Amino acid sequence: MNTKRGATGRGRVAGLPDWDRCGVMGVVNVTPDSFSDGGRWFDTTAAVKRGLDLAAQGADLIDVGGESTRPGATRVDEEEELRRVVPVVRGLASEGVTVSVDTMRASVAARAVDAGALLVNDVSGGLADPGMIPAVAAAEVPFVVMHWRGFSEGMNSLAVYEDVLAEVTAELQARIDAVVSGGIAPERLLVDPGLGFAKNAEHDLALVARLPELRALGFPLLVAASRKRFLGRVLAGAADAAPPPARERDAATAAVSAIAAHQGAWAVRVHEVRATADAVRVARAVEGAL
Repeated sequence: MNTKRGATGRGRVAGLPDWDRCGVMGVVNVTPDSFSDGGRWFDTTAAVKRGLDLAAQGADLIDVGGESTRPGATRVDEEEELRRVVPVVRGLASEGVTVSVDTMRASVAARAVDAGALLVNDVSGGLADPGMIPAVAAAEVPFVVMHWRGFSEGMNSLAVYEDVLAEVTAELQARIDAVVSGGIAPERLLVDPGLGFAKNAEHDLALVARLPELRALGFPLLVAASRKRFLGRVLAGAADAAPPPARERDAATAAVSAIAAHQGAWAVRVHEVRATADAVRVARAVEGAL
């Protein structure tokens, strides 16, 4: 268990900056098929500029990914993922940006760390590639343990729970135990409930409502709700109404960011930074007034 607590009790992650509030992780998708902004930052130069813009808007770290994990997405091959990700990580790190790499492949994680990434954000929590945990342990960098039940192509069929909080908590604990047994130091771990991954809107909302109980696992919490389907479902209202497009869910994302910050999240992961950067700062000001 990570017993080192930050100034606001959110926890600290060895090897990463310590903020006095919920951090903001900006997303740069170097992909043609992301559910949110596929193709907009596919070029290396455009992706680096996007990351720098997000940092200027208030992102504390930038998460660079080269493989879409939206429901139904097919996997990109290793060589292509490396081609997409490594130059962007190197370009941002050379500008002094704190960079995270979003990958399920050990080889990509290792090359990204060599290029300057300080955090590995694996949505499978090390399940997709048996080489991931040893690679991260050897690199001595922080690691995100996310709740995950299977690859994107079949994840919707896995969204079956009797008690979503209890099951997600138990499955996260099992992964934490495996990751620590594999050599990654507990003080380098974060946990992520995996909103939208093998979960429907009801499941996602229940997890957001009970974030403090997930924090009871004892590790800093990363919340990644940005533009996801459950927000579209909420905004649509009626069950038979069409949800708004992903890029029209940023106000709803900022609302979840404020809730997560108030409930003690270490950081929130978002596609558009400015509104969320404002939201977490307001949440911190409210905490300070208590």
